[in-house]
Amino acid sequence: MKINFPNHPFRFKQEDNKEFIFDEFRKLWVRLTPEEWVRQNILHYLVKERSYPASLIAVETEIKLNDLRKRCDIVVYREHLPWMIIECKEMNVPMNATVLEQVLRYNIPLQVTYIAITNGTGTHLWKLENGNATAQDAFPVFD
Repeated sequence: MKINFPNHPFRFKQEDNKEFIFDEFRKLWVRLTPEEWVRQNILHYLVKERSYPASLIAVETEIKLNDLRKRCDIVVYREHLPWMIIECKEMNVPMNATVLEQVLRYNIPLQVTYIAITNGTGTHLWKLENGNATAQDAFPVFD
Protein backbone atom coordinates (compact mmCIF):
# COMPACT_ATOMS: atom_id res chain seq x y z
CA MET A 1 0.00 0.00 0.00
CA LYS A 2 1.18 3.54 -0.69
CA ILE A 3 0.77 6.07 2.11
CA ASN A 4 0.66 9.82 1.64
CA PHE A 5 2.18 11.15 4.81
CA PRO A 6 0.63 14.33 6.20
CA ASN A 7 2.67 17.49 6.43
CA HIS A 8 3.95 17.98 9.93
CA PRO A 9 6.02 20.79 11.46
CA PHE A 10 8.86 18.55 12.63
CA ARG A 11 11.46 20.16 14.87
CA PHE A 12 15.12 19.63 13.98
CA LYS A 13 18.42 20.60 15.54
CA GLN A 14 22.11 20.18 14.82
CA GLU A 15 24.54 19.08 17.50
CA ASP A 16 28.15 17.99 16.98
CA ASN A 17 27.58 17.82 13.21
CA LYS A 18 24.67 15.42 13.74
CA GLU A 19 21.03 16.08 12.98
CA PHE A 20 18.31 15.38 15.52
CA ILE A 21 14.52 15.33 15.35
CA PHE A 22 12.19 15.90 18.27
CA ASP A 23 10.10 12.80 18.89
CA GLU A 24 6.76 14.08 20.20
CA PHE A 25 5.76 10.59 21.31
CA ARG A 26 8.83 9.91 23.46
CA LYS A 27 9.23 13.61 24.31
CA LEU A 28 12.95 13.64 23.48
CA TRP A 29 15.45 14.51 20.80
CA VAL A 30 16.59 11.50 18.79
CA ARG A 31 19.22 11.11 16.11
CA LEU A 32 17.68 11.63 12.69
CA THR A 33 18.49 8.48 10.76
CA PRO A 34 16.71 7.32 7.60
CA GLU A 35 14.80 4.75 9.70
CA GLU A 36 13.84 7.39 12.28
CA TRP A 37 12.47 9.61 9.50
CA VAL A 38 10.19 6.75 8.37
CA ARG A 39 9.15 6.06 11.98
CA GLN A 40 8.26 9.71 12.67
CA ASN A 41 6.22 9.99 9.48
CA ILE A 42 4.23 6.80 10.07
CA LEU A 43 3.54 7.87 13.67
CA HIS A 44 2.05 11.18 12.56
CA TYR A 45 0.11 9.44 9.80
CA LEU A 46 -1.51 7.11 12.35
CA VAL A 47 -2.52 10.00 14.60
CA LYS A 48 -3.58 12.55 11.99
CA GLU A 49 -5.02 10.38 9.23
CA ARG A 50 -6.25 7.26 11.05
CA SER A 51 -7.24 8.85 14.40
CA TYR A 52 -5.01 6.69 16.60
CA PRO A 53 -4.68 8.20 20.09
CA ALA A 54 -1.05 9.21 20.60
CA SER A 55 -1.32 8.12 24.23
CA LEU A 56 -1.86 4.51 23.08
CA ILE A 57 1.22 4.37 20.87
CA ALA A 58 4.54 3.16 22.27
CA VAL A 59 7.80 3.78 20.42
CA GLU A 60 10.88 1.55 20.74
CA THR A 61 9.10 -0.79 23.15
CA GLU A 62 11.34 -3.42 24.69
CA ILE A 63 10.14 -7.00 24.56
CA LYS A 64 11.71 -10.20 25.78
CA LEU A 65 12.06 -12.98 23.25
CA ASN A 66 13.34 -16.04 25.12
CA ASP A 67 16.58 -14.72 26.66
CA LEU A 68 16.94 -11.88 24.15
CA ARG A 69 15.78 -8.32 24.58
CA LYS A 70 14.45 -6.73 21.40
CA ARG A 71 12.80 -3.41 20.56
CA CYS A 72 9.61 -3.00 18.55
CA ASP A 73 9.59 0.21 16.54
CA ILE A 74 5.90 0.92 17.16
CA VAL A 75 3.30 -0.85 19.26
CA VAL A 76 -0.28 0.39 19.26
CA TYR A 77 -2.42 -0.59 22.24
CA ARG A 78 -6.16 -1.06 22.39
CA GLU A 79 -8.15 -1.92 25.49
CA HIS A 80 -4.86 -2.12 27.44
CA LEU A 81 -3.46 -4.85 25.17
CA PRO A 82 -0.98 -4.74 22.27
CA TRP A 83 -3.08 -4.47 19.10
CA MET A 84 -0.60 -3.65 16.32
CA ILE A 85 3.15 -3.88 15.71
CA ILE A 86 4.82 -1.79 13.03
CA GLU A 87 8.41 -2.45 11.98
CA CYS A 88 10.09 0.50 10.25
CA LYS A 89 13.07 0.32 7.91
CA GLU A 90 14.91 2.99 5.99
CA MET A 91 13.66 3.68 2.48
CA ASN A 92 16.26 1.63 0.60
CA VAL A 93 15.53 -1.57 2.57
CA PRO A 94 13.22 -3.87 0.60
CA MET A 95 10.05 -5.07 2.31
CA ASN A 96 10.76 -8.77 2.06
CA ALA A 97 10.42 -12.03 3.98
CA THR A 98 13.32 -11.15 6.30
CA VAL A 99 11.54 -8.02 7.56
CA LEU A 100 8.25 -9.89 7.85
CA GLU A 101 9.92 -12.68 9.84
CA GLN A 102 11.37 -10.08 12.21
CA VAL A 103 7.95 -8.61 13.05
CA LEU A 104 6.44 -12.08 13.33
CA ARG A 105 9.10 -12.98 15.93
CA TYR A 106 8.23 -9.81 17.84
CA ASN A 107 4.63 -10.93 17.82
CA ILE A 108 5.37 -14.18 19.68
CA PRO A 109 5.10 -12.56 23.13
CA LEU A 110 2.67 -9.80 22.09
CA GLN A 111 0.00 -11.64 20.08
CA VAL A 112 -1.39 -8.61 18.24
CA THR A 113 -4.24 -8.41 15.74
CA TYR A 114 -2.27 -6.44 13.11
CA ILE A 115 1.35 -6.47 11.96
CA ALA A 116 2.86 -4.02 9.50
CA ILE A 117 6.20 -3.40 7.85
CA THR A 118 7.13 -0.14 6.16
CA ASN A 119 10.07 1.64 4.58
CA GLY A 120 8.04 4.78 3.96
CA THR A 121 7.66 4.13 0.24
CA GLY A 122 6.05 0.71 0.60
CA THR A 123 3.89 -0.54 3.46
CA HIS A 124 2.38 -3.96 4.04
CA LEU A 125 -0.24 -4.70 6.67
CA TRP A 126 -1.80 -7.99 7.72
CA LYS A 127 -4.63 -8.87 10.03
CA LEU A 128 -3.93 -11.97 12.10
CA GLU A 129 -7.00 -14.02 12.93
CA ASN A 130 -7.45 -17.68 13.88
CA GLY A 131 -3.95 -18.59 12.68
CA ASN A 132 -4.41 -16.86 9.30
CA ALA A 133 -2.87 -13.66 7.96
CA THR A 134 -4.97 -11.52 5.62
CA ALA A 135 -3.39 -8.66 3.69
CA GLN A 136 -5.08 -5.31 4.29
CA ASP A 137 -5.46 -2.38 1.90
CA ALA A 138 -5.23 0.31 4.59
CA PHE A 139 -4.60 0.80 8.27
CA PRO A 140 -7.85 0.40 10.17
CA VAL A 141 -9.34 3.56 11.60
CA PHE A 142 -9.00 3.54 15.38
CA ASP A 143 -12.46 3.85 16.93
